Amino acid sequence: MKKPKTAKKRRKIARLQASAGGENLPLDLVPGWRRYYKPRKKRITLWLDADVLAWFKEPGRGYQARINRALREVMAEERKG
Repeated sequence: MKKPKTAKKRRKIARLQASAGGENLPLDLVPGWRRYYKPRKKRITLWLDADVLAWFKEPGRGYQARINRALREVMAEERKG
């Protein structure tokens, strides 16, 4: 997979990959996916315990995507069972 030319494009792709379920998504299986995939987002206010938020923020940028991914995993587990 070729690297995008600009840092802005790399960040955008990283956000899309994170919202789609992770950085290790097999993107070569879906050629041209970037053109068509736009996750639907809804802005909300969410109150979290300070220690929980600190834990998600600890690795650095992208904490909101990590929270979204964690919630998506819980949702998938509940749908299975």
